[in-house]
Amino acid sequence: MKADRLVGIIMTLLDKQRVSAQALADTFEVSLRTIYRDMDAISAAGIPIRAAPGVGGGFEIMPGYQVDKTVFSADDLAALLSGLSSLSSMVPGSEPANALAKVRRFLPAGRAGEIELKADQIRVDLSPWVGSQNTGPYLKTIKAALWESRLVSFRYIDHHGNKTVRTVEPYQLVLKHGQWYVQGYCRYRSDFRLFRLSRMIGLELCRETFVPRACPKPVLDITDAVEPLWTDIRLRIHRSIMDRVLDLCGYERFTPDGPEHFVVRFPFIDRDYYYDMLLSLGDRCECLGPPEVREKLRRRVRSIAALYDEKAGKQPASV
Repeated sequence: MKADRLVGIIMTLLDKQRVSAQALADTFEVSLRTIYRDMDAISAAGIPIRAAPGVGGGFEIMPGYQVDKTVFSADDLAALLSGLSSLSSMVPGSEPANALAKVRRFLPAGRAGEIELKADQIRVDLSPWVGSQNTGPYLKTIKAALWESRLVSFRYIDHHGNKTVRTVEPYQLVLKHGQWYVQGYCRYRSDFRLFRLSRMIGLELCRETFVPRACPKPVLDITDAVEPLWTDIRLRIHRSIMDRVLDLCGYERFTPDGPEHFVVRFPFIDRDYYYDMLLSLGDRCECLGPPEVREKLRRRVRSIAALYDEKAGKQPASV
């Protein structure tokens, strides 16, 4: 949103003496033309913006200026407080708390309680209920590597369980679906990769520094890539797992089937991940068709049963 971007630009200029238009455009992922329009809007709001031309030039707020607290509306401040409070639950270190304290200084004395109440109306906690204990320390290490342009090394476990030793130039931390990733240039693969922190072992900050290179944006939305692979299958589910299935497809795909069950048109891809997902629903979910998917599920169930039967046969008799 434009208002959020304008607030972000003001905070950036307050924090730094001078910032180039290109750096602002890259930070907020907009065009140079948009940044110039934003500067006009900020100036029109009464904040004296000065442009310095030439090498090392950029935009800056005139020295000695103190931002009028009325520049930010109650909604602006509530949104900032809510966002920073949510971020502090996931990002280690004092930076979110310090930023939160700075924003609170903008709260008008007579409206502080109202704005805090608005901020508390939306609570976003991105931290998992249970997660790897390495995540916090690994985030601190990667943040240090990002700030100092230093290499990191670690052993990485792929989705097949294979381990490789990686040395990586880190460029960006990414939070996606409750999981942390680092986007970096992998010297083992000679290409950019997205690494999941929970698959790293023995992360270390190297002494060696690197010269940053142009880093592409990570691909975080794969809908367009997987949508052609989707096909609908029919599931009969018990109402007790309805909330879990609703996380995976919309209610418009549900049809009541008696007082306790639903038949669901479920978007499915013929991959291990989707079979494992269905099996995780246990005996409260039955695949009605197509026959080939039902048969593959039957084979997997038999394999699981056979595994437990074999182990049960090897156990010593109880006495």
